[in-house]
Amino acid sequence: MPSPADLNATVSAARAPVRVISVASGKGGVGKTSVSVNLAMSLVHAGQRTLLLDTDLGLANVDVMLGLSPKFTLADVLSGRCELQDTLLEGPRGLWVVPAASGKRHMTELLPQQHVGLVHAFCQLDLPLDAMVVDNAAGISDSVLTFCQAAQDVIVVVCDEPASVTDAYALIKVLSRERGVTRVQVLANQVNNAVEGKQLFEKLERVSARFLDVTLHYMGAIPRDEWLRRAIQRQEAVVEAFPGCPSALAFRDIARRASSWQSPTGPRGGVEFFMERLVAHSAGGAAHANDPLRSAVA
Repeated sequence: MPSPADLNATVSAARAPVRVISVASGKGGVGKTSVSVNLAMSLVHAGQRTLLLDTDLGLANVDVMLGLSPKFTLADVLSGRCELQDTLLEGPRGLWVVPAASGKRHMTELLPQQHVGLVHAFCQLDLPLDAMVVDNAAGISDSVLTFCQAAQDVIVVVCDEPASVTDAYALIKVLSRERGVTRVQVLANQVNNAVEGKQLFEKLERVSARFLDVTLHYMGAIPRDEWLRRAIQRQEAVVEAFPGCPSALAFRDIARRASSWQSPTGPRGGVEFFMERLVAHSAGGAAHANDPLRSAVA
């Protein structure tokens, strides 16, 4: 395995911009991390050099889902015990992973200046990348909003539960009104069929079009699949463990759609640009959890 220093030496100063995709959900338990892991692996399968960044700063589990054993995490970076490059893990097929910490409550209560310190650490990380997938915590915390705002593209994962739909709407609303995000990709997860997935999207789109200045795009749906559950138990991405199963085929289709989005131009989308935006927007507003509009999407 080449060292980060060796990788740094191979990076050209004129390398292409990096596409940054932020994966989020209003409610926990909708399969957001599974989506992040399998999207990242599908991008790797498509020949894209990809970094999977776990930013669930208190309950991280990307490393667990991939069967990896980190020596250091983002908590160690913030405490000064290591540099960011020391946290890098190499996953299947050369996927790079930056793990966050689990069970560290203080990581969920970082001050804006601590977010900036983390951003500065990222500015020192230089890898030859084509794409970066950011797995956020569930909900509408400041760190979630900031990472979504800084990314080029935001994917909101929703499943067929009333609370999932209402919380997805709340997340989209705050991103739109407080962070200026005007375009959101919606991915229906754990659905019984394609019709159910499209209906979920249409329900969310109707209320968003009525009350928000944001454009929603439908990415597609991931079917409820026993093979996906088995892959999770095996601590593997389903696209690796069972590449011919329905959910794996759906994830590869989602990755193809993501690859077809308009390419970044200039520095936009590069890791440096991503981190500069995090610095610029480290202070965020609180969400209005008791919004009367929430009932409209139930």
